[in-house]
Amino acid sequence: MKVNDITARMNIDPGRKKHILEVATGRRKADLVLKNATWVNVFCNNLGHGDIAVAEGCIAGIGGEYHGETEIDVSGRIVLPGFIDAHIHLESSLVQPAEFVKAVLPHGTTTVVTDPHEIANVMGTDGIEYILQATEGLPVDVRVMLPSCVPAAPMEEAGASLDYRAIDPFYESERVLGLAEMMNFPGVLNTDRQVLEKIIAAEEYHKLVDGHAPGLSGQNVNAYAAAGIRSDHECSTVEEAVAKMERGQWIMIREGTAARNLDALLPLLQPKYYENCLFCTDDIHPNDLIANGDIDNIIRRAIHAGVDPIIAVKCASLHAARYFGLNDRGAVAPGYLADLVIIDNFENFNIFTVFKNGELMADRGMVFDIREPEIDPELVAHALDTFHLDLILEEDLIENRPRAVLGIIPGEIITSDEGYAEGIDVEKDILKIVVAERHNNTHHIGIGYIRGYGLKRGAVATSISHDSHNIIAVGTNEKEIAEAINRVVDLDGGIVVWDEGKVKAELQLQVAGLMSQEPLSMVNKKLEAAKAAAVDLGVSKGIDPFMTLSFMALPVIPTLRLTTRGVFDVTNQRYV
Repeated sequence: MKVNDITARMNIDPGRKKHILEVATGRRKADLVLKNATWVNVFCNNLGHGDIAVAEGCIAGIGGEYHGETEIDVSGRIVLPGFIDAHIHLESSLVQPAEFVKAVLPHGTTTVVTDPHEIANVMGTDGIEYILQATEGLPVDVRVMLPSCVPAAPMEEAGASLDYRAIDPFYESERVLGLAEMMNFPGVLNTDRQVLEKIIAAEEYHKLVDGHAPGLSGQNVNAYAAAGIRSDHECSTVEEAVAKMERGQWIMIREGTAARNLDALLPLLQPKYYENCLFCTDDIHPNDLIANGDIDNIIRRAIHAGVDPIIAVKCASLHAARYFGLNDRGAVAPGYLADLVIIDNFENFNIFTVFKNGELMADRGMVFDIREPEIDPELVAHALDTFHLDLILEEDLIENRPRAVLGIIPGEIITSDEGYAEGIDVEKDILKIVVAERHNNTHHIGIGYIRGYGLKRGAVATSISHDSHNIIAVGTNEKEIAEAINRVVDLDGGIVVWDEGKVKAELQLQVAGLMSQEPLSMVNKKLEAAKAAAVDLGVSKGIDPFMTLSFMALPVIPTLRLTTRGVFDVTNQRYV
């Protein structure tokens, strides 16, 4: 075979490489030069000094003196590699992916690894395809881990059921990196055939398998790691994290809206452990993005807690790149993508400018124009038509026997077992909680009680109900719970705060019942108004009224959860 035939078949462009090398040697002007730069060298754990030359979207050279078509003096500032969110569900931002990108780019996030299992639980493989199309060509690189648990557990009623055959074709996409969080850890430990098939299929494609196993200990950790699961983002104690790290798992330190583990896991960010640590947000709401930031918030907080800034930066960049095999990013070095973040200093950690592939994309919080990807009209139509259930009546929610009580633990997504209750008792903070199936009109309605939510009157309902995303509601009486659920259906999805027979506040989430079509600023305004309304009705200020509620239906996290079939004891794998 001729050389020309080989280069054509492999889509090789020697001209691009030649340009980069000529810039690197100084024989040709760079496209961009950051003059007088100080940067974090993630390989030598020190600060480098000199110019940074960029050509063809890549870093061509560092140190010494370079000249470019565009030159920017960055004296007195620090240049960092773009940040990587190692695990996120884009749907949890409540906005379309393009809106999410506009929010995180000014905070230095240039790559995210998403698990679209929220929308896949509603739309099946159409949901995966929707996310792939909605993120194509955005100035934040979106890589995908394929949903491993649709539904999250066998007893759930989701909008689809995906075995390994259903997701297998997606591995052909270069943007797909592996199999996402294996939440069904009981299935792993019990050698469930379908669970093992999904893991083996990922391995056949030489892809990663991410983990999700809160509280796992002893020989069960050995089994979970032996299955080929290489990471975990559910650790809430150092002891749990070290036990998993000792068995070869990478630890994703999570700081999101519902679950915040950074403070507990700070001892990992020292030379003994940090080489296998990454940062992630998992689920993050608009207000956190606007008020606190993204991965930059985790870095900033870690530094303020005494962590070596270079360690924090490496966990936010190089480590995620290495774990996922993204060998073209995560460092300020020749041959790496020119994904660059310029800050004032480590103490304040204010981000001035963000470059993606050498292009200036954000400057002092302002994002340059972003082209929204085109999505197949049939996928859009499917996403806007995902509610299939009849009117819920008050009498549907009334029963005459004791039900188990889920206990909310502030700051955690695990629950406690609070025994049984025979009815609503607002004075004792015993409220009714309901999950109504919404995908196939089965009229299955799970009923239980909950303590710790704090509601004094009215009801709250939402179509965000991890992970099957049926409608979950909590209230002080059956009539208003039913009315709140029906209002969610009228909206084709969303969050509703209901009191005295009317809407007190609401946010429409018409895209699969998970995401809004409005800008993030408007979504945040309506979400915060809904939070305020929920607090006004008595919801405890120490919890997020909707994010916390949404996790009460996820039957893979201990201890008690509510499904469409009733209260489920995750620890003992039985209904109670």
